[in-house]
Amino acid sequence: MLQEQNPVIEARHVDKYFGSLHVLKDINLSVKKGEVVVIIGPSGSGKSTFCRTINRLETIDSGEIIIDGVAMPKEGRKLAEIRSQVGMVFQSFNLFAHKNILDNVTIGPIDVLRKSRKEAQEEAMALLKRVGVDSQASKVPAQLSGGQQQRVAIARALAMHPKAILFDEPTSALDPEMIGEVLDVITGLAKEGMTMVIVTHEMNFARQVADRIIFMDDGSIIEENVPEEFFAHPKTQRAQEFLNSIKQH
Repeated sequence: MLQEQNPVIEARHVDKYFGSLHVLKDINLSVKKGEVVVIIGPSGSGKSTFCRTINRLETIDSGEIIIDGVAMPKEGRKLAEIRSQVGMVFQSFNLFAHKNILDNVTIGPIDVLRKSRKEAQEEAMALLKRVGVDSQASKVPAQLSGGQQQRVAIARALAMHPKAILFDEPTSALDPEMIGEVLDVITGLAKEGMTMVIVTHEMNFARQVADRIIFMDDGSIIEENVPEEFFAHPKTQRAQEFLNSIKQH
């Protein structure tokens, strides 16, 4: 009998407050190995906050986050160890401005995974080539376009050999013509079986890449379904209103 695999990411009864504001309300979510879960919903619905709680960039007030069967502790070395297994790509790239592109990608593998500089650099160059920016390796982030910087950020996440990657609105800071080049890289990762949780406003992309759509509103998961069903036949009035409001833009 095959053993049931642990979900790579699991959120159980997660609640979070900012002061008196209840921003995440009893969130439960399980993400299997190789699954791409896309979280959508109106601004202020708690999508990005939830994404950031998964690797404890935001603390939670109750509930637990479990990565590959291990509950995330609140702090300490074990937290850092588990967090290093979950990549994160932010809307604002978060690259080290004073380091060149190659160093941005190798710093984690050298400092955290204890790889030799030579090994880390060889792998980094292969990853930069994979995302199409290997020719920029000696430049600093400010010399690159936003789309190139975001592709570097994806390469940096991949360099840590993560069990999953979280994307928090990875295209929202980009000019329209750069959005496609970043989404193409993410779509490629999906085809290769990378486990991903993606918060995005790009509905066509969500429809193409997601195994499952999670619709959030007012801090709660209102609905979840496969893309075809969610977009064609939303079950809740709130999801219907949201989709109608998008179609009008």
